[in-house]
Amino acid sequence: MPTAIIADDERLMRDQLKSRLEQVWPELEILDEAKNGEEAVALVETHKPDLAFLDIRMPVKTGLEAAKEIGNKAHIVFITAYDQYAIQAFDHGAVDYVLKPADVERLTRTVERLKARLTAQSQPNDMSSMLSQLAKQMGIAAKPNYLQWIQASIGQELRLIPVEEILFFQSDEKYTRVQTATYEALIRKPVRDLADELDPALFWQIHRSTLVNAKAISGVVRDLRGRHLVQIKGLTEKLEVSRSFVHLFKQM
Repeated sequence: MPTAIIADDERLMRDQLKSRLEQVWPELEILDEAKNGEEAVALVETHKPDLAFLDIRMPVKTGLEAAKEIGNKAHIVFITAYDQYAIQAFDHGAVDYVLKPADVERLTRTVERLKARLTAQSQPNDMSSMLSQLAKQMGIAAKPNYLQWIQASIGQELRLIPVEEILFFQSDEKYTRVQTATYEALIRKPVRDLADELDPALFWQIHRSTLVNAKAISGVVRDLRGRHLVQIKGLTEKLEVSRSFVHLFKQM
């Protein structure tokens, strides 16, 4: 008996697809349902279904992001509300799709293709490059894999620091200082490299040698020399803002 999971952030859409599938493919067993891409990935790991029906746009992880993580662990079927022009992207790749709302006639054709694949015992496709093309064509930007942890030295100890706990990074010629609310550590990676690897919505570059956690900023002041200085929550230390980055604080 073929098995599947369904992932869609709209419960009514999940129910509707499940009902249509029961009509056109009564042998298919729906093992579980997810309301976002992250849950879908977890369900595939848990249940190891033959098929994963994934909505394209979901919170936490999109269907495209979930499909990339699922890889060849299941055959991917995208659920989408896109028009026929956008659907051409699927037609050029070995991916199946269901248009919202699920139409019995169209769903029947999709089911026939899926049955043929399962009967042939073909391996799910490695879709990494194709998923990137789909994301580009459909205007769904893939989320960059920003750094989540920093490995830093504190004396003789090596520590993993969650990036959200870091107040700021500040580089000199040799090291970069990693400052948290309770301690500081050192790494060898310069700010210019960190700027490309950290989420720009969280870490703002205020100087060629300084990145600051936007959530840690308590205010901006000007000194007697006219320089803009960032105040950090919980610290007396102030960080200089170079002229190139003053525009970040015009509305503050």
